[in-house]
Amino acid sequence: MADSNMDPNSLLIERFKAFYLDVKHPKLDKIDDVYTEDVLFKDPVHELRGAENLHAYLSEMCVNVHSGRFEYLDQIVSENTAYIKWNMHFKHPKLGNKTITVRGISQVQFNERIYFHEDVYDLGQLIYEHVPLLGAVVKGLKKRLAN
Repeated sequence: MADSNMDPNSLLIERFKAFYLDVKHPKLDKIDDVYTEDVLFKDPVHELRGAENLHAYLSEMCVNVHSGRFEYLDQIVSENTAYIKWNMHFKHPKLGNKTITVRGISQVQFNERIYFHEDVYDLGQLIYEHVPLLGAVVKGLKKRLAN
């Protein structure tokens, strides 16, 4: 993982990935090592400003999942931006007892810490496909669009 010969940007990205590795137990005590105080966080459901609000959101999220982890697939790190491709594997009591896998990508912008973080993923794959009745409709629509 992180090694002392890595440049500061790569080290920051490794801290970011370690922060989120365990979805049930994110390293919330390390949030100030990863994010600026006024970070902007976006995903398909939320848009939050500030590390304090992000901390509250992540605290709530981890209470609601049974288990989860990120599998990091690929990344590109430049001078002040990184793209990290991932799979999130998790179990949520409201979505049944099986492990759900969602593919996504995070874009982060940073100086010494991250000031912008956007996650892009398929909300249908995350939620809608696992809701009774609605799941069958969403899966049917995807299949029709693919043909």
